[in-house]
Amino acid sequence: MSFTPKEIEDYCVAHSSGLSEVATELMLHTRASIHGSRMLIGELESSVLKFLIKLGQVKTVVEFGTYTGFSSLIMAEALPDDGQIITIDINPETSKVAKSFWDKSSVGHKIQQILKPGPEAIKDLHGTYDLIFIDADKNGYPLYLDWAIEHLSARGLIISDNTLWYGKVLTAGLDKQTDSIRLHNEKAKNLEGFTKTLLPIRDGMFLITRN
Repeated sequence: MSFTPKEIEDYCVAHSSGLSEVATELMLHTRASIHGSRMLIGELESSVLKFLIKLGQVKTVVEFGTYTGFSSLIMAEALPDDGQIITIDINPETSKVAKSFWDKSSVGHKIQQILKPGPEAIKDLHGTYDLIFIDADKNGYPLYLDWAIEHLSARGLIISDNTLWYGKVLTAGLDKQTDSIRLHNEKAKNLEGFTKTLLPIRDGMFLITRN
């Protein structure tokens, strides 16, 4: 899903830093062979993620939602060599796909995977992190945002994906997932001491950082 005309998005992608060979291979494999490939972040969103990691000098990342590991790989490529990503998912099959491509790359050593439901996994994560990327089960978004606020480093950034949810966020009461994302968005909007912006990139990127 994208709110930008395809021709404009393609132009933006063509004029942005591109994907690595391994990332391209993983993207194409996922689209061709893996159920639910619409869950992949797009190439433009990938470019934005890399840009923000470089700009913010990010070293530590927690990602909610691994899927086939494309976004993990993208972020690992942008991190310094001593950077680390902890990525959380519950699907062992797509996680195997992810690891197979991380192992092909030169940045796989930066990625640590936790194969547990998000609410269980965060019980063991007690540090602070420079980037927290929320792209997992939509009903968990409000919980993950609350956790992210408590575990964000002083100059850290929270990015929540799919926060326009195909445009369904404009209407309350459609379904539980939509209402969960709407709740997340209202929580983010009302945060005090933070600067927030909701961007219509791909299916919506909500960016949140401390003042």
